[in-house]
Amino acid sequence: MKGKLNNLTNLTEKGTTMKQELLAGFVSFFTIVYIIAVNSSILADAGIPMQAAVWATILTCVAGCLMMGIWGDLPLILVPGMGLNAMFTYTFVHSMGLTWQEALAVVFIAGLLFAVIAFTPLSDILATAIPSSLKNSISVGLGLFLSLLGLEKSQLIVRGEHSLISLGDISSPQVIVFILTLILAVILFLRNVPANFLITIFVGTIIAWMFGLVDMSSLKNGFGSASGDYGSVFGAMTFASMTSITFWIAVFSLTMVLVFENIGLISGQLGQLNQSEKYGKAFRVTAISAMFSGIFGSSPTVSTVETAAGITAGGRTGITSIVTGLLFLLSIFFIPFVSIIPNSAIAPILIIIGGLMLQNVKSINFEDLSEVIPAFLIIIMIPFSYSIADGIAFGFIAYPIAKLVVGKASQISIPLYIISGLFLLNFILHGV
Repeated sequence: MKGKLNNLTNLTEKGTTMKQELLAGFVSFFTIVYIIAVNSSILADAGIPMQAAVWATILTCVAGCLMMGIWGDLPLILVPGMGLNAMFTYTFVHSMGLTWQEALAVVFIAGLLFAVIAFTPLSDILATAIPSSLKNSISVGLGLFLSLLGLEKSQLIVRGEHSLISLGDISSPQVIVFILTLILAVILFLRNVPANFLITIFVGTIIAWMFGLVDMSSLKNGFGSASGDYGSVFGAMTFASMTSITFWIAVFSLTMVLVFENIGLISGQLGQLNQSEKYGKAFRVTAISAMFSGIFGSSPTVSTVETAAGITAGGRTGITSIVTGLLFLLSIFFIPFVSIIPNSAIAPILIIIGGLMLQNVKSINFEDLSEVIPAFLIIIMIPFSYSIADGIAFGFIAYPIAKLVVGKASQISIPLYIISGLFLLNFILHGV
């Protein structure tokens, strides 16, 4: 530990100062702190008590950032990933029928498998075995799904009988407040205002309060009651459904997304830092953090895209991550305030983040239809099937078929054949 701390404080050689690292830590925190409200809201949709979900989110962020800071000595910020939290709630719990306790077990096992991959040559094998078109289409599909969730939370669109989607009551107070908040969010985002998402949540909550849409009861109950529910969530994962195919399909799907999303994120962030040689260490820390997320009661962490804000502010070492983690710890005292944030203040952020994830479509080779069709299936089936796992499955099954049809069997790796076969077997057993 002493060696680690000495390494952290040897700042001159790393082209930084303590002041610069502290500033970067504050910038990182205020850029990503919105995740407390947004992630908690999505976890609550899975059945986790709202205030306990806030605790779980905060402690998961604290643990992830401190691990990356102390062990990884990198300014990467580990928090519950957008898209992965949607997968946890709307795929594993709502679509696949797992309880949230079983879904937490899925997170833990997927994190464990992620760690096995990260600590072995499997990470390189998978990184080269899966085509980039499939990896990028997963991000695009997740983006569309997040935007759909935002529109539903806003009540601008509603689900009726047989899950048919229709336009909601535009004149309702909820929708009016959402539209006002969305306009504010877009303006702040386009103007690149610091902490724009945090400001959106704060002002959006005030607007909702002015329309009488904010429940203030959690403020009356105080901090004590806010901590009471968390005891039933920490370590609450159950492995009762481990013998079911559904459980392992969930594990398999989550592991795939975790591995590929973090490969892309970490590679890009370390490239920005000019520290690509630390990729292995960062990847391993991220895997361990994802595994612990299930114990804390949250969907898994990733190296968030907001890490770029801290790096741009001068963060070069783990001190940036440590400062961010400690600020997350201090946010525990504001849990009652987080609990009153309405959906209308969260929905615009989901929509904007979803839109940003669509940028990955530019990396898909549209000149090769055998790449485009499987990617297209993933992109449309994730939101349309309301299942991230099923959406991914359609694309992975279609890819080897498309390549075989056009005579490009040499482009299909053996691991991809295995993965596609497992997805197909799941569809057959469940009688799609």
